[in-house]
Amino acid sequence: MTNELSPRAARLRDAGHKLTHARLTVLRVLEDSGGHITSAEVLERVTALDASIGRASVFRTLDLFTTLLIIRPTYIDSSMTPTYVLMPEGHHHHVICTNCNRVIEFDDCCLSDMAAELEARLHVKLTGHLVEFYGLCDRCQ
Repeated sequence: MTNELSPRAARLRDAGHKLTHARLTVLRVLEDSGGHITSAEVLERVTALDASIGRASVFRTLDLFTTLLIIRPTYIDSSMTPTYVLMPEGHHHHVICTNCNRVIEFDDCCLSDMAAELEARLHVKLTGHLVEFYGLCDRCQ
C-alpha cells in the first residue's frame, strides 16, 4: 500500500474504520471498475486478487461503503441484484433507456438549490444523491 490514500480510503479512515486489506482490496476493485459493478463481479475480482478474502468480508464491506456513501446500489436492467455505483463528490446521475437498458451517465448537477431547500424545509443534512431518469435513448426512439 502506498502512503497516499485515495479520497474514499481517507473517508473510511476518517469515519473511524480500519483500513484492512480486505476493505482496501474491495475499494480497489470498485475504483478500477469505473464505478458500475455488481456484487458478483466485485466478489469475482476480489477473489482473483486475493483468494483469502472471504465472501462475507466482501459483502460486509459493500454494506459499510453504502452506509458511508462511498457507493450506492442502483437497480439497472430491472434486476433484483443491485449494480453498485461510486458516488464521486456525493452524487451520481443516469439516464436509463427503458427499451434497451442503455445507461447514459451525466456529470452536470443542477440540484444544489433543491438540496438546500430540502435541508431547510425538512431539517436534514443531505450527504449525497443518486438521480435516475428513464426514457428512450436516441437509438430506440
